[in-house]
Amino acid sequence: MKFSLIIVSLLFFNSSIFSQNEVEKELNLLIDSWHLAATKADFNAYFEKTDDSFIFLGTAPNERWDKKQFMAFSLPYFEKGKAWDFKASNRKWNFSEDKKMAWFDEDLDTWMKGCRGAGILKFDGNEWKIVYYNLTVLIENEKIKKFIQLRD
Repeated sequence: MKFSLIIVSLLFFNSSIFSQNEVEKELNLLIDSWHLAATKADFNAYFEKTDDSFIFLGTAPNERWDKKQFMAFSLPYFEKGKAWDFKASNRKWNFSEDKKMAWFDEDLDTWMKGCRGAGILKFDGNEWKIVYYNLTVLIENEKIKKFIQLRD
């Protein structure tokens, strides 16, 4: 009896890990295709992956946009045929207990050199949507004083 309980517990544990790995693969594809849509300047593909409540934080102090504001800001870049090109690596995922919210951080290779992105997605029962993304330029601690002088 104890052996059967252990086997059932292990199968449940393994299936939940498998399930989470499958969700992570799905979400990685979503975020990778979102970045690729910007690279290819595909405005519709880029914004269809975002929720109506989407918020984007850019690197400049005043860059906080809701979805409509970010669409208006981004449109001229997409219309020129080149928005931005983010190459992601080292992406890490976390999930809420109910598995309906996921958040991640990723390292990005961009024209600004090293950056970090962090985002939140929600599952509405049918699909995942990006609700939040924060783009940050990375500054090493030993270089921060020079950076602060540039901002003054």
